[in-house]
Amino acid sequence: MPTRTPQEQVNYANLLFYGSWAALAIMAVTYLVYVSGLLAPHVPLNDLVLLWKQPVGVYLGKGNVPQGWGWVVLLGSGDFLNFIGIVLLAGMTVICFVPLIPAYLAKKEPIFALIALAEVVVLLLAASGIFGAGAH
Repeated sequence: MPTRTPQEQVNYANLLFYGSWAALAIMAVTYLVYVSGLLAPHVPLNDLVLLWKQPVGVYLGKGNVPQGWGWVVLLGSGDFLNFIGIVLLAGMTVICFVPLIPAYLAKKEPIFALIALAEVVVLLLAASGIFGAGAH
């Protein structure tokens, strides 16, 4: 007798599949925006050529590039616009876990709902940089 895959697992897999492909498409489009010059880069290309062989601290300082989540204010720059797709791709696990919480509660499986909630909280805290790790 074949086993039936629970619907919440199918939903998770579908969300992960389509979300990952969407993130990759966004990365491709934003890269094309960057290389086409439609949006000026935050770090000019002439400076970038000189800075990319330097230690990261030199690049951050001379390029006036913020650390942590400071890049969000630079999304209007061609070289930081592609971070949208990167963050979406990196955040797909969190995005996929959120719908599991109400699904498990509806199935009266509170332990699984709690585990999914804990996963979301831990990943969001890690990405936030509150504890001095991650978000770099």
